Amino acid sequence: MPTVHDLDTPSILIDAARAEANIARAQAHAHKNGLKLRPHIKTHKLPYWANKQVAAGAVGITCQKIGEAEVMADAGLTDIFLPYNILGRAKLERLLALHRRVTLSVTADSRETLEGLAAIFTDAGHRLPVLVECDTGMGRCGVQTADEAVALARQIDKAGGLAFGGLMTYPAAGRAAEAEAWLADAKQALAASGLACERISSGGTPDMWRSSEASVVTEYRPGTYIYLDRYQVAKGVGTLDDCALTVLSTVVSHPTATRAILDAGSKALSSDTLGLADFGELLGISGARVTGLSEEHGTLTLSGDGKLRIGERVRVVPDHCCVVTNLFDQVHLISGEKVLETLPVAARGRTG
Repeated sequence: MPTVHDLDTPSILIDAARAEANIARAQAHAHKNGLKLRPHIKTHKLPYWANKQVAAGAVGITCQKIGEAEVMADAGLTDIFLPYNILGRAKLERLLALHRRVTLSVTADSRETLEGLAAIFTDAGHRLPVLVECDTGMGRCGVQTADEAVALARQIDKAGGLAFGGLMTYPAAGRAAEAEAWLADAKQALAASGLACERISSGGTPDMWRSSEASVVTEYRPGTYIYLDRYQVAKGVGTLDDCALTVLSTVVSHPTATRAILDAGSKALSSDTLGLADFGELLGISGARVTGLSEEHGTLTLSGDGKLRIGERVRVVPDHCCVVTNLFDQVHLISGEKVLETLPVAARGRTG
């Protein structure tokens, strides 16, 4: 069996046991709090893990692009949610083909999006569930008021091939209470209009752990929870020992006692820091931080007793693992130093 020492660098390593433990922990939390879990595959983009998540108890998966959903459907995933405004004839025709293969649901936050869906989806015997996306504080997509949510829900309800599927949001981090209040008001407004709202879908790994049985949310779409990263550690979701994804890298230069250079730059670690002060840190070497990135070089700053040598191979915990996954064609599942399996990142680069 190959080991990590046989791998070229930079490479993605996935500690299989840690990922499995993270899946089990989140699913147990969902069961305890009466939530349906619908993991977002954007973090791993792998049918391997999507099937593991469903086997653990998830009701289905979430994809952000039609191309990702097509890959997952090809791999046998049967319940897929696309929380994205889908526009344009080509995309809608692909969506219709997907709807004929799997249990599918989507979102919309405008009349224009709904008009496009209604023009393609016309079969009253096989309606497409459409959830209304709500801006509960994130400041991205979504209707701005409960009245707007009701108006779109009515439009969905009147379309022959569509069915009102509920409400969806991606709340701003740390503002779960604000999102909860917004969604509760919208649900009440829908009920007053004679529209039942049985599904309310929310997302974001950190705030999932603050959910309770009293929540109006019925479904959660966490993504990063399977691997975790430095951002999630900073938010208290876990520790570095829970992080399943690392980037294996080689020290290619050591110009000063406190500066070393890795062969993992922005094309391997990403410059997306999610507000953190640097780009990653080394496992097992205290005070070693990736403080700068160019395309193929990562600048490592050493403090304390941390020491490295040229040619040494190190493991970097990135700030944002979802983006890092999308930079590689394959990942290596490991147990200790053993490479269990090498998997293609099947949904990487898929569009639509």
